[in-house]
Amino acid sequence: MEQPIYAETRTPPQGRVSFEEFLEWLDEDTHAEWVDGEVILKIPVSVEHQKANSFLYQIISAWMNYHRLGETYHPPLLVRFTLPNGKRVAREPDIVVILNSNPGAFTEQYFEGVPDLIVEVVSPRRRNVDRLTKLEEYEAAGVPEYWVIDPERRYAEFFLLDESGAYRIVMSGSEGVYRSRVLEGFWLEVRWLWERPPVWDVLKQLGIV
Repeated sequence: MEQPIYAETRTPPQGRVSFEEFLEWLDEDTHAEWVDGEVILKIPVSVEHQKANSFLYQIISAWMNYHRLGETYHPPLLVRFTLPNGKRVAREPDIVVILNSNPGAFTEQYFEGVPDLIVEVVSPRRRNVDRLTKLEEYEAAGVPEYWVIDPERRYAEFFLLDESGAYRIVMSGSEGVYRSRVLEGFWLEVRWLWERPPVWDVLKQLGIV
């Protein structure tokens, strides 16, 4: 049985805190998010989560670097944005893609703006957060493309914003080929996420090595 990977956690501040107070409390060993004054500690992730996230990050990052499209990030990068209803959010997605054309800006501790692509690898105890809460936030913020990867259930969902600003599922399931709209020319065999062939072999199939 795979054991979860535990990171040392700290007691979060009590009550509502400003974003500045949250940043002052946060350190590089603590994974947490900030939602309208509430500090939310991120739960430990499973080995399966870690493997799926690492695999996907490597191939996306290699594609981005090869084609010089922009940058790819993983935790601990905070992404802060304000939703149209005034809700202020600072999330720590599993994978964040920022294209060269993105108008957002980096500060010393976080990215201020709307990423071009966000990937969340689902943890069993937080499926509703990734599949519902964060989906609604990323949709309202205008994130063009959102992937929800569930390695425990071997199931993936790929969302794109339509012309009305609403997410539409363009593909879901455990296998098949997904072609990204944001990552020009990038395609993915969904089964790779569960089978995880050698990254070098995947990169050869993608034509970048």
